[in-house]
Amino acid sequence: MIVKNEEQTLAQCLRSVQGLVDEIVVLDTGSSDRTPDIAQKFGAKVYTFEWCNDFAKARNESLKYVRTDWVLVLDADEVLVPEIVPSLKQAIQHDRFLLINLLRQEVGAAQSPYSQVSRLFRRHPNLCFSRPYHALVDDSVARIMSKEPQWQVGYLPNVAILHEGYQRGAIAQKDKFTQAQTAMEGFFSTHPNDPYVCSKLGALYVETGSWHRGIELLEQGLKRSGLNAQILYELHYHLGIAYSRLQQLQKAIAHYQAAIGLSIYPLLKLGAYNNLGNLKQATGDLNGAKLAYEIALQIDPKFAVGYYNLGMTLKAMGLLNEAIIKYQQAISLNPKYAEAYQNLGVVLLKLGKLNDSLAAFKQSIALHEVQNPVEANRLRQGLAEMGFAV
Repeated sequence: MIVKNEEQTLAQCLRSVQGLVDEIVVLDTGSSDRTPDIAQKFGAKVYTFEWCNDFAKARNESLKYVRTDWVLVLDADEVLVPEIVPSLKQAIQHDRFLLINLLRQEVGAAQSPYSQVSRLFRRHPNLCFSRPYHALVDDSVARIMSKEPQWQVGYLPNVAILHEGYQRGAIAQKDKFTQAQTAMEGFFSTHPNDPYVCSKLGALYVETGSWHRGIELLEQGLKRSGLNAQILYELHYHLGIAYSRLQQLQKAIAHYQAAIGLSIYPLLKLGAYNNLGNLKQATGDLNGAKLAYEIALQIDPKFAVGYYNLGMTLKAMGLLNEAIIKYQQAISLNPKYAEAYQNLGVVLLKLGKLNDSLAAFKQSIALHEVQNPVEANRLRQGLAEMGFAV
C-alpha cells in the first residue's frame, strides 16, 4: 500500500486482510495524521517516501520492501471481499500465472459499477509499475511475457475488492481531478500514441466538461488501441458518455453498442447496458430500453439502479403494476433510494392507492431532506398543490 492521511479508512482496509497475508508493507508519502500509527497497530512495516507526483515511483519504492512470492495491492479506501479468499489462494498456486486480474466494485459510482484491476501478481525482478497516474504493472507484464512465454495472465470472475472512493466529498474529488489531469497530461506529452492514456485522460476531460477535447483524445485512442478489448471498451464507453452530454444520441448509442459487443467479462459491461437503456428510453425506443435493462439485471441481479430504470420504462409503457414490482426491488436493494420511493408514489397514485402512495412520498421526502433538500421541498410543494399534506 501507499498512503497519505488515511486514518478514516485505513483500519477497515487492513482489517480485511488481517490474518490472510504474510506481511503488510505500507509506504507513507507524507501523512500528518495517525495513519502510520494505525498501520503499525495492524503489524505493518511502515516506510516513508517523499511524494513526487508520480504514483508509479511510489509503488515501485514499496515493492523494494516486499519479501513474499505474491503481491496484493490495495488502496486505503478499498477492502478485500472475504468470499474471494479461497479462490485467491487457489489461483496463486498456479505455477504459470504471473498476474491475476481482479474485479473491483465501485461502491456508489454513478456510472460503471465494476472495473478490472491488475492488483495481484507474482514478484518478478522485471515486474514494476509504470505511468505516473493510474499506475499499473501491465506494461511490464507484457514485456516479461514477450521474453518468457511460459507465463500467463489469469483472472477471478467474482468481485474481489470493494472501492469506497466514489463517496468522498466534492472538494476532495475536484482536487483529485486536478492532480490526475496534471499527471496524465505530462505523461501524454511524451506518449501521444498510447491508447490507455488516451482513454483515461479523454475520460477525465469528459468528466470535467471538456467534451470536445475528450472526444478528440478518445477517438485518437480508438485508432491506436489494436486488439485490446478492455481498452477498446473504455474508449467506446466514454465516447458514449461524451456524445450523450452533447445530445448526439445516435452516436452515443452506436458507441455503447460497440462496447457491449466486445469480448470482455459481462460484469464490466453493466454500465454500457444501463446507459444504452437510458438513451433508448430518451429516444422513445421503450422496448429497446426494456431489453437493455433486462440484460443488465441478468448480468447483475443486485443492480438496484437497473431495477429503478426498468421501472421507469415500464411506467412509460403503461405497465404500472410491473413498474411497482421493479421499484420495490430497487428499494429492497437500496433502502435509501429516494427516487425509487418517489416514482413508486407516482405509480400508486395513478392506480388510486392513495394511502400507499402518500406513504411512499413521505419516505421519499425524508430521504431527499438528507440527500437533496431542494428536491424534497419541490416534491412537498407539488403534493400540497394537489391537496395532500405530507
